Amino acid sequence: MTPPRRAALGGGWDRAALPGAAELFRSTQPTSTPVSAEARPSSGRQKHDAKITVYVSGEELIALEQARITARAEHGLVIDRGRIVREAIAVLLADFVDHGADSLLVRRLRAEPGE
Repeated sequence: MTPPRRAALGGGWDRAALPGAAELFRSTQPTSTPVSAEARPSSGRQKHDAKITVYVSGEELIALEQARITARAEHGLVIDRGRIVREAIAVLLADFVDHGADSLLVRRLRAEPGE
């Protein structure tokens, strides 16, 4: 590996070319119409470019962790909680696209107290 060269003028170091703002903030997902449950895969195990923070109850966190452990113990799936959440989101959104007002998402949200 060769060390960085001195620039001809100014005596500074050469800098690596970095992407501009347009490249950093470009959309990585194609814009498309909603897809049915069978056609909508989760993003699975890959590097993700967007992040959200979701707060869950202690019971929900324990249930999520138990699902992860059960998936490993009984089905041989070595997955993390994020993967389970991404799969659940993909399934729930596909059901919403396919069934609309009759979807599990809409039914559960309508059944919440105070809504």
